[in-house]
Amino acid sequence: MSTSTSSESQESTSLVDADGNALDYASAVVELDAILIELEDEALNVDVLADRVQRASELISFCRDRITSAKTKVEQIVADMDALGGQEPS
Repeated sequence: MSTSTSSESQESTSLVDADGNALDYASAVVELDAILIELEDEALNVDVLADRVQRASELISFCRDRITSAKTKVEQIVADMDALGGQEPS
């Protein structure tokens, strides 16, 4: 059941880039960096400001969801290894 919830979460937070391609974490971070540079520009058009801040908000939520998903997967893998006695000696 947790697998379907994870899949549903990823589907609900899917974003696309300007070309309509599915966005991955690295691309989202690059886009966030570009938005930050735009927002730091004093010549930014006020009409564009709200749109850029909204997009940044969407990207931040997307990245947080991806990080949470990765953390959950890693914790599950470690728990599975522990359950199987798969710990390597230190």
